Amino acid sequence: MPPDNESRLPPDNESRASGLLLPFNGVYPTIGADVFIAPTAVIVGDVTVGDHSSVWFGATIRGDYGPIRIGGRCSIQESATVHVFHTDDGPVPTILGDDVTVGHGAVIEGCEIGSEVLIGSNAVILPHVTIGSRSIVAAAALVRGGTNVPAGSMIAGVPAEVRGPVSSKSRLLAKFAAREYVELAAQYRKHQ
Repeated sequence: MPPDNESRLPPDNESRASGLLLPFNGVYPTIGADVFIAPTAVIVGDVTVGDHSSVWFGATIRGDYGPIRIGGRCSIQESATVHVFHTDDGPVPTILGDDVTVGHGAVIEGCEIGSEVLIGSNAVILPHVTIGSRSIVAAAALVRGGTNVPAGSMIAGVPAEVRGPVSSKSRLLAKFAAREYVELAAQYRKHQ
């Protein structure tokens, strides 16, 4: 069993309302306050989900090879996959700052995402990538391993390239997305 200060598997009568939380090698996910986890979401192992975040239907967060850290007010949307990269030298963790929106169907693995980043639907972010705060990764972008994206950048394409700074209009969209999902998650929690 995990220590008293960590999350436990939910009781059977609550597991459907809070997704599937599974330990891996004795390590349990740690879930913050006021987090919405959809019934079909799966969170495994060494994962921390920050306060007021949400994990939506069909999303998978798999901290089996190493740690995944998700900040506060983040949204992991439908069918997104968050995983850890593993090498002979050990795990490459996946770290998301606060107010990160991971769009529908996105795949991120072994990377570090700064705060207030919007990752578009079906984007793929490969290992050893660093994305600076307040950046936007366009829908369907493929960010090659080892890419370092400066803060405030718009990145798009296959392979993805920095297209310039994030416009003020796009910046407002990213802030709206993070705030909107915190509010939507609160509505879902009320009806569980």
